Amino acid sequence: MNEQEKKELQSKIGDDVFKELIPRINELAHKAKNECLSEVEKLEQADLRKKYVAHFRENFKKQIEMMKVYDKNGKEVTPGKVREVQRHKGLRDD
Repeated sequence: MNEQEKKELQSKIGDDVFKELIPRINELAHKAKNECLSEVEKLEQADLRKKYVAHFRENFKKQIEMMKVYDKNGKEVTPGKVREVQRHKGLRDD
């Protein structure tokens, strides 16, 4: 599996999770605007939001770990911590 296929697979996995969470989060938000949520619904809403934020952070971290940064002269200036993570995951040869 090449890098592009890995990215597409990760994207599809992430999209499925978001497709499950977002409609219910929105449904509860609309209900909260129009009427009062029950205690169970408030707990569910808080739990769904936590899951959403955790998944968002995980995806964002993966994107950062895949990134290489270059200056105007074309010299790589990727932060050392990111380089170490990339080496650990086998994404770098240096």
